[in-house]
Amino acid sequence: MASDFSSSIAGPHFVRSCLFQKKNRKFFFFFFFFFFKGISTQIKYSVLEESKVGTVFGNVAKDLGLDVGHLTERNLRIVSGTKQDLFQVNPRDGALFVNQKVDREELCGITAPCLLNLKAVVENPLEMHQIMAEILDVNDNSPKFSEENYTMEILESAVVGSRFQVEGAHDLDVGSNALQSYKLSQNQYFRLETEEFGEDGKVPFLILQRPLDREHITHHSLVLTALDGGKPSKSGTINVTVIVSDVNDNSPVCDKQKYTVTIKENAPAGTYLLRINASDSDAGVNGDIEYYLRSKFKGLSSEPFELNTKTGKLTVKGGLDFEEKQVYEIKVMAADKGAVSLSTLCSVVVTVEDVNDNQPEIDITSLSTRIPEDAPVGMVVALMGVTDLDSGVNGQVVCSVPGDLPFTLKQSSDGHSFSLVTKGYLDKEKIDMYDITITAKDLGSPALSSTKMIRVDVMDVNDNSPLFSEIPYTFYVAENNKPGMSIFSVSADDADGGENAAVTYALDRKSWKSPVTSFLNINEANGTVYALKSFDFETLKTFQFHVIATDSGTPSLSSNVTVNVFILDQNDNAPVILYP
Repeated sequence: MASDFSSSIAGPHFVRSCLFQKKNRKFFFFFFFFFFKGISTQIKYSVLEESKVGTVFGNVAKDLGLDVGHLTERNLRIVSGTKQDLFQVNPRDGALFVNQKVDREELCGITAPCLLNLKAVVENPLEMHQIMAEILDVNDNSPKFSEENYTMEILESAVVGSRFQVEGAHDLDVGSNALQSYKLSQNQYFRLETEEFGEDGKVPFLILQRPLDREHITHHSLVLTALDGGKPSKSGTINVTVIVSDVNDNSPVCDKQKYTVTIKENAPAGTYLLRINASDSDAGVNGDIEYYLRSKFKGLSSEPFELNTKTGKLTVKGGLDFEEKQVYEIKVMAADKGAVSLSTLCSVVVTVEDVNDNQPEIDITSLSTRIPEDAPVGMVVALMGVTDLDSGVNGQVVCSVPGDLPFTLKQSSDGHSFSLVTKGYLDKEKIDMYDITITAKDLGSPALSSTKMIRVDVMDVNDNSPLFSEIPYTFYVAENNKPGMSIFSVSADDADGGENAAVTYALDRKSWKSPVTSFLNINEANGTVYALKSFDFETLKTFQFHVIATDSGTPSLSSNVTVNVFILDQNDNAPVILYP
């Protein structure tokens, strides 16, 4: 069931929004149309993850305006490239449906929105349409803590208002279904605050509300609950035990609120980034500071960096890749060596710069390997997509083919798809096959490039008439020839190939009304001419007729030639004495 609830037309494109509803599930999709030769349309659909296999969430044929009655012969299909075949299209009615289980978290992790790029291809004529499938999140994951119990120590000298980080929960869902808030069990000593922790989301902190007294209460048992925003909401809990300890009452302090540094993605292991520096007003071991990389979860970070625990020197460990991650928000814990260590978190932001380290990739999505030699200028021969994982100018790609070929490339409006079209007229009699090298080159410095070769065969059409070897023919035949024997032959050649070059011969008995053709015959296969009677020089000295050569093309082409025949005299008459 589908219903339009908005539509507009503006210039060369239009936008439509539709709502599909089936079995209490709603699928929203938006699609945009851009027109150019060979590659004409871009559509966006949305589908809930975990939808049942077979669930229909759009109709490609309807949205593209394709004739459903001709879908099968046009071979409508979905091309997913390197993706799994998560979606398929019904070749009979164009319905787009779920082909495999769709898990948004497996496909995109925490990336939102979760978009998959597909291509819909039809033939006769060749067309490629860009399809973007957005996988919508459902609340199928509860917030989880890494452990059921968490223990922390707090000095009894901690001042009211002190903040203490507690291990955060993790929710695989995104958006409103992700982790939204925390709730702390009722108690007199602590209240709960949350803080945004960069990409890791909300992190809980315990805020001391009244002074601690170890002699009165040695520990506090709390329950921390993590709640997501789903409807209905899901939750997870952790038992927090606060042990009250003594003395070391000064935490280290970072000399900057935030450290920032920029590094190229190809920086080798060991490259120096910066030095974190913290101070502690305590004396002795209580003032000695060590540094540790920390993540949202208590424990060592897995980021591609290394930190010297003694000096705070931060270096590259390896594995930087701009295409995977551009910014790292690192938390460095500065902790003193007191019997009950106090610590603080220093913020470090590392920005990764792109370098041109990825070659463009050419993906041929459709190809016509045989085209007729009378193909019009602008005929689409192949459709292809070009991608470069780099960004900026490093990811901008220019495609080309050799200029001496009768082909050229036309770029789509999105800049990532091309159609190979004819730019000149073809002649099979001159060139019957083309090896076309397509070169994709990015604009980086130094530039990187890749090539792909396709072969196109030129098919013959009947565009050449037979040509006689002589125009006109002149033959000399002695009189008294034997009837039924060949007297001469004509020959014609056709520059076309195959049946288009097969020539047959015939005497022109219609337009050339001469009685002489009644006593001539011709072999239609080889052009040999036969005389059906004997010639007599004394009664016929010369005559003329036409021969027609016709090829076997559809439609056939023909030509004719004039044949001049001279009869040669022989001494076949005795002298006659005339009176007187």
